[in-house]
Amino acid sequence: MKRTWYPVLLGVCLVGCNKQLDKLPDNRAVITNVDQVTQLLTSAYPHAVYMSFTEPMSDNAEDKGTAPATADPESYQINSQSYRFQDVTSIKFDSPIAYWDSCYRAIAVANQALTYCNGPDSALYAAQKGEALVCRAYAHFMLVCLFAKPYDPTTAGSDPGIPYVTKPINNVFEKYTRGTVLSVYNNIESDLTRGLSLIQDKIYGTAPKFHFTIQATHAFATRFYMFKRDYAQVISHASAVFGSSDPANLIRNTASDYANLQYQQLAIKYVSSSENANILLQEAQSNYFDNYAQYRYGYGQGIYFNIINAPNVTGGNLAMLTYGATPQVFNFPKWSPYNSGGGARYGLVPLFSMEEILMNRAEAYAWMNNTTAALVDLNAWVSRNIKNYDPASHNVTVSKATGFYGQSTSISLIEAALDFKRYSYMQEGLRWFDLIRLGARIYRFSGSNFSSPIDSILPSDKRRVLQLPPEAVAAGLELNPR
Repeated sequence: MKRTWYPVLLGVCLVGCNKQLDKLPDNRAVITNVDQVTQLLTSAYPHAVYMSFTEPMSDNAEDKGTAPATADPESYQINSQSYRFQDVTSIKFDSPIAYWDSCYRAIAVANQALTYCNGPDSALYAAQKGEALVCRAYAHFMLVCLFAKPYDPTTAGSDPGIPYVTKPINNVFEKYTRGTVLSVYNNIESDLTRGLSLIQDKIYGTAPKFHFTIQATHAFATRFYMFKRDYAQVISHASAVFGSSDPANLIRNTASDYANLQYQQLAIKYVSSSENANILLQEAQSNYFDNYAQYRYGYGQGIYFNIINAPNVTGGNLAMLTYGATPQVFNFPKWSPYNSGGGARYGLVPLFSMEEILMNRAEAYAWMNNTTAALVDLNAWVSRNIKNYDPASHNVTVSKATGFYGQSTSISLIEAALDFKRYSYMQEGLRWFDLIRLGARIYRFSGSNFSSPIDSILPSDKRRVLQLPPEAVAAGLELNPR
């Protein structure tokens, strides 16, 4: 199906296969009150997934050899090209281009909402303005993480960023510049901090977990400041997420609550708004929810035996169960897709959840050499994710961590936090963001042979930065080098 591309690339609505997208965000003729702006902002979030391409790019993927005939051909191609670090050619949902479009579509909605929030009755729209600013910051942040180099304070001022759009589009032929990674981060931080000061949870009614609540905004801030390497801010915002609660009571209790559920019950609970661990959820159209276990490049026996079912720093066994009759379809039940209009498949995606925030804080404590606090957070995770948990046997200690990882105390604790996050978010695509943030070398293995890699992707490899859509040139943007 041909994709229509407006040269502005971010404009009123980028036209794709879903005709619903043609209607937003230009609702100026019908927006007359605060409640309508609140409703408009439900479209100010990306409704596309990134795990379809970030998961196979990460070291959570191996070559399983074949894919079943039932695998969706187009999303299978996205999986294959991503694993091989080729520029994905598909423009369909699940592709990087579709995610780019969805983010800029969300930005356009946020900017349109801000025109009402900044009007003569602006005092009445303060909470809506806060949400719009944070939505705009989040979509730009995800774009700069994927389509530009990771933040490096020594080069951010010269590394090309992505267009930071702060006003509604009135001229479809308007030209844009990419700015720098530094300028994009400065704009994100400005929108994030201003938005956080304005957000009021009361406007979200009975569906707070589908909006940037105060808690969700703090959660976003922890990820942003992890990339910016401002670890004091990470700790501050993570602590605001938890408040007075024990984090162990907020993360998923994999060893207990999840252990006695059937497959479909697990999938439903994982993305439920009633699950304490879920902070921000969004709906997305995707083939990934139905096909993720079947892709050739993904979770197979090598990762199972060498990562999931291998010795870990706790000395115990992970409570997370692998499903699938053969390694070709190994999976963790995390998605509960459903049909919507026209037979399209949709599902809920946790954009932020408690395990990430807890491990962000543990890692930040370790970077700041606060060993005691880092261990407390690490062991909160251990208490809910190790089978037959026994504090005396399974809690992480300095000696266990340095002995297991063979590194200094701080680096060993950082490695533990990264491993725990990896276990928690297997098949969700989040691992990729840690790999690029830390400049990690990505190794490729074949099947169960994890003794020697068959390939590796260096931190300097230009293919780690996703390519902008080719049509972006028409908007005056330079493509990423290859």
